[in-house]
Amino acid sequence: MFLFADSASGEQHGYIDGWQDDGCFHYTGEGQRGDQQMMRGNGAILRHVEQRRALRLFEGAGGEIAYLGEFAVDTAQPFYTTDAPETGGGPVRKVIVFRLRPQSSVPHQPTSQYSLAHGIRVTVVPVEEQFTERMVVEPQRQPYEAERREARLALAFRDFLIAQGHVVTRLQIQPEGEAKPIFSDLYVEATRLLVEVKGSVERGAIRMALGQLLDYRRFVEGAECAILLPERPRQDLVALIQSASVRLYWQEGDRFEKL
Repeated sequence: MFLFADSASGEQHGYIDGWQDDGCFHYTGEGQRGDQQMMRGNGAILRHVEQRRALRLFEGAGGEIAYLGEFAVDTAQPFYTTDAPETGGGPVRKVIVFRLRPQSSVPHQPTSQYSLAHGIRVTVVPVEEQFTERMVVEPQRQPYEAERREARLALAFRDFLIAQGHVVTRLQIQPEGEAKPIFSDLYVEATRLLVEVKGSVERGAIRMALGQLLDYRRFVEGAECAILLPERPRQDLVALIQSASVRLYWQEGDRFEKL
C-alpha cells in the first residue's frame, strides 16, 4: 500500500500528519467529510499485516516526492481518534490517526505542528497569543461578528483586571492522548479564576461556555469559573449560570458588573 502525506496541503483537510516524539509517524486516515470510519482504506491500513501488505510511505502530494520507507502500524496502539475540521474549514468531526513505526529507516525528529500528549500538560500563555482554540480545531473557519466582539470584550476585561493589580493570562491545556490543545479565554492567576468569554447572550453561547468551563476546570485544582458577556442576559439564563456555581460578569459601558 502506498501512503502519501503532505503537511502543506493536508492541513486544509484537517490532517495533522508528521513525526511525533514517540518515534512514530502519525498518519491521518481517509475521509474528508463526516466522521472517519474504520473501513475501506482505513481498514486496509489497520489490517495490512494479516493481509500481507507492506506500507510504503511517501512525503509529498505532487511533483517531486520523497520515499520515507516501509512502515507498520504500532502493535501496542495502532491508532487513536482526535478532532479535526472537514475539508475547507467545515464542522469538526472525528478522524483516525494511525501510529506508523518505521521498519527500514531511523525515526526522525518530531515534525508535526501538534504533539500527542503523554500525560496532561497545562501551560500559561499570554492573552495576546493568536493561536486560539478555534484556530487549532477549525483553522480555516472564518470569524463571525460575535467572535470579534468576543475578542474585544476579552481584551477590555483583561485591562480592567490588570488595572486592579491582577496578573491575567490564559491556559493552554493538552489532555492526555489528545493531539491538539484547548485554550481558556482568560485566567486570573492569584484567584485561579477561569473566564470564558462570549460575544452573545444567546442561550446556545451560554450553554457552550458552561461546557467549556467544566472541561477546563478538571485540570486546575481549586479553580473558580466565570462567564463574561457583553450585556446582562435574561433572568432564566442568569439562573442557569448560577445553578452551575459559575460567576457572571457583563459589560456596562466602560465598567464591568458581576453577580
